[in-house]
This record gives sequence, structure tokens and C-alpha cells, in this order.
Amino acid sequence: MASKRSLITLCLFLFYFSLTLCLCYGTRTLSPLSSSTNDVLLRMSPAERLIRSFNLFPRKSVNIRKGSSDDVFVPGKLVEKKFSFLADSSVQELGHHAGYYSLPRTKAARMFYFFFESRNNNSKDAPVVIWLTGGPGCGSELALFYENGPFKITNNMSLVSNDYGWDKVSNLIYVDQPTGTGFSYSSDESDLRHDETGVSNDLYDFLQAFFKQHPQFVNNDFYITGESYAGHYIPALASRIHQANKQKQAILINLKGFAIGNGLTNPGIQYAAYTDFALSNKLITQSDYNNINSRVQGCEQEVKNCATEGGDHCAAAKATCDQIFQSILSAAGNVNYYDIRKKCEGALCYDFSNVDKLLNDNSVKKALGVDDDLDYVSCSDEVYFDMVNDFMVNYDVGIPPLLEDGIRFLAYAGEEDLICNWLGNIRWVSAMKWSGQKEFNAAPTVQYKVNGVEAGSLSSHGPLTFLKVYKAGHLVPMDQPEAALDMLTRWMQGKLN
Repeated sequence: MASKRSLITLCLFLFYFSLTLCLCYGTRTLSPLSSSTNDVLLRMSPAERLIRSFNLFPRKSVNIRKGSSDDVFVPGKLVEKKFSFLADSSVQELGHHAGYYSLPRTKAARMFYFFFESRNNNSKDAPVVIWLTGGPGCGSELALFYENGPFKITNNMSLVSNDYGWDKVSNLIYVDQPTGTGFSYSSDESDLRHDETGVSNDLYDFLQAFFKQHPQFVNNDFYITGESYAGHYIPALASRIHQANKQKQAILINLKGFAIGNGLTNPGIQYAAYTDFALSNKLITQSDYNNINSRVQGCEQEVKNCATEGGDHCAAAKATCDQIFQSILSAAGNVNYYDIRKKCEGALCYDFSNVDKLLNDNSVKKALGVDDDLDYVSCSDEVYFDMVNDFMVNYDVGIPPLLEDGIRFLAYAGEEDLICNWLGNIRWVSAMKWSGQKEFNAAPTVQYKVNGVEAGSLSSHGPLTFLKVYKAGHLVPMDQPEAALDMLTRWMQGKLN
């Protein structure tokens, strides 16, 4: 397995190196590179670009602990403790938990998680919400501390309460997954995941153990949320839970809905939308558009090959289709592809480095029950590469059966994001075949207002809702925290329509 992964990594590196030479020196009609920013970005692998754009510098590429002196691995064991990051609050009153779950379908993998009981007095009745960060290979603490968690990190490394944390209306779980991400780790490389079957099984097993640990929440409504590459994770997990519930396999998880923010779900449709989005937002010229669009047909064919043949055909599809995105970046200059209103300085588009500093502090690790010698891996390039054959798989195919059974689905997208833009998302949502497809596509688009102020546009029919969020990029809860909390609240109440 390791040699195969190394071969795939080498092939992708050689592809991107040759692509860089083509973009920088080949004969083309694209707009000239505006700065050295493009040279920096184009020399990077997609995984490295992801990590460096957030100003993250994990000490390790993956959390594999060789020769670890850990306790004996007990499959299915969950160890949890309460903690407090805030000096003026007791451990007991906050209801903040951190723990490890020993994944039973692995040789030695432990999944790390946070659990925050709702800060309001109705925690016993509030829905349970799990958040999944994408990447693949980025820890969910990026969302916890910069988007929708109970607190945020200040520049002086102190924590302050987040007025728009999603724990105000839910009991909130954050998970570091797949294995090797964040504080999740193993001593055996074979535990690293390569597809959504492994990912969804691990998450399902964790949720079973979680509800055994917290039986008071078993009957509460349950929702799956996340963004970016979680557009793969979320439909897979929702389908896994739904099928298990129907077969009465174990504890019934009261799944009511799932929400994907600026997700990658149907790559064949979403990659083809890149040029239209870029042209309409004046990131590229008409000449650029015509030139780059010539790559779309080849991309679509490779995606079909991935669907029918699988395996390395999917890695080939990613390499081919990424040419579209790379070409747009080359033409657009130093645009922040997570938020086109902003610029990137070199490879840096955001500065999330404080999360690395905070979680690698030994006193913080001790409070969370994490061993001193375990590093926090904010984003893992090895986990990213191990999922390379999963990228171009279409995961909207599992959604229609969920809709037919009345499980609500919210797709939302910040309008300023390029990499998982709203246009590609509304196209795959509209193309998805289910009994309400015609009615959804005919439904009027209405204003979405928060406290009387227009904050987006919304389309809905039955259990399906699509929301475009104004003045937001890839990270909607960070860019528009009040709107994001309002969106979640109304959607869980069945009032986002």
C-alpha cells in the first residue's frame, strides 16, 4: 500500500510540475501573471497549497506514532474528560468534553473529538450537531476556533466567547478525521483511509459509542454539518446512518437533516462551472474563458472513467480536471480562491497559525487528555494524498433516497468563493434526480433576511433548500457569523423556506 501511495504521489508531483512549466512558459492566450504569487502557488502540490494558504506549518505530515508506548489498544473503547479553556468558569458548569475513541475497524487508530453541550439551559432538549471539516485532512479545530465554536483565538493567544457559536442552539461535536488528522492518530499506516466507506464506518462507530456515553441525548434531533471536502463525507455518513437505522443495526440515531457548506460533492458538474463563475466575476477574460474551456470536455470524460472504472482512473481525473482550476489561478493573479474579494500574499490567504500554537502547547494538551509527545497536525498532506482516488467520485447519488424519506438537506454557499463556488453547487443540486426535482427547479428564489437585512437568496421545495450567502467566501460561519447561526437555527426548526 505504501509503495502504491508513493507512486501516486510521484505521478501527481510530476504532473503538476509539468503543468507549471506549461502554464508559465508555453504559448497561450491567457492574461500574463501579475506577480510572483502565481509562481509560488503553481509550484505547490494541491495539498501543500491548502496548508500554506492558511499559514499552517504542522510539524508532521500525519499522526502516525511509531514505537509508541501507549496503553494496549482496546477496539471500541471511549475515554472522555471534561475541561475548561476559560479561567472564570468551572469544568463542571461548562459541559465541555474532549476524548478519544478507539476505532474498532482498525489496528490501532484513535479518533479525537470535542463535545460542547449547549451553552443555553436547554441542552437536554437541544439538537445534537456534528461538524466535519474538509481538506481532506484538516482538523475540525479550524472551524472550532475560527468559525462556529464556543470561542475564538485572539492575537495574544487568549480565548474569548463567540457570540455566534453554534453551541448556542445545539450540542456540538467536532471530530478530527480521517485518521492521522488533528489529534487523531494510529501506530499503523494501514489505518489511514482511502475512501468514504472507511470514513463513514469510522464516524458511524464513533457516534454509536458517543450516544452510549451520553444516553441523555439519544432521542434528540441529530444533524450533520460541515464544509468543503465534507461535501463527500456528509452524504456518505448520512446514508450510512440512514441505512443502519432502517435495518435496526444498533442505537437509532435520530437523523433529521444534513447541511453542506461550499462543498465538493459532484466534481463533474462543479469543475465544469469554474470558467463560467470566473468569467462572470471578471477573474478571467473572454479569451481566457475560451482557452480554458477547451479542457472541460476532457475533464468530464475522465470523471466518467472514474465512475465506471474507479481506482487510478479517479486520480487521473483529478489531475486532468485540476488543469481547469490551475489555469484560472494563473490568469487571475493573486486572488484568494476562498474569497475573491481578497488577495493572497505569496502562498498566504489566511492566517490560522494560532490554532497550531494553541493546540501544541503542553498545558493545553494536558487539559484535553492528549499526550505531550503527540503533535497537533492541523492539515495532513499524507491524508490528503491517501484520499486521491476519492476526490472525483460523485456523492450526490446517495442524497435522493434521504430526501424521499423526508430527511432535510441544506446546501449553502458563500457567493465570493471560487474553489467550491455557489454556481457549481446550485448546478449539481438542480441536476439531482428525485421526486421533487421539477418543483425545486421551478421554485422562486426569495430574499433571505437576517434581522431585516438582506443576507442571501434562497430556493426550497420540500426537504431541499439552497442558500446563497452574500458577502461570504468559502468559510461562511467566519465571514457571516450572525447569518450562519440564524441559518442553522431556522433550518433545524424547519423555518428556512
